[in-house]
Amino acid sequence: MPKQKPLIDAKGEVRELTVNDLAAFRPARKALPESLRRKIGARGAQKLPTKERITIRLSRDVVQSFRATGEGWQTRVDAALQNWLKKHNPAA
Repeated sequence: MPKQKPLIDAKGEVRELTVNDLAAFRPARKALPESLRRKIGARGAQKLPTKERITIRLSRDVVQSFRATGEGWQTRVDAALQNWLKKHNPAA
């Protein structure tokens, strides 16, 4: 098998991939070491479903405020609602 050209040139630019390049690619499960495959593996099923997927409409300012806090903002919305439920009756 002839030696393949590097995918990146001296300037750091990625060259266009050829059919031969694509044929040489291997699936990640075969190319990566076992230790790394375990770290990036698919998440297992929930033991007990703890959350339910729903659609909810919230005011724009509420959503923007929570999104501005970064990744995990939906979890923080859930925590805020749980905290509200401790002190309030939603039926009232």
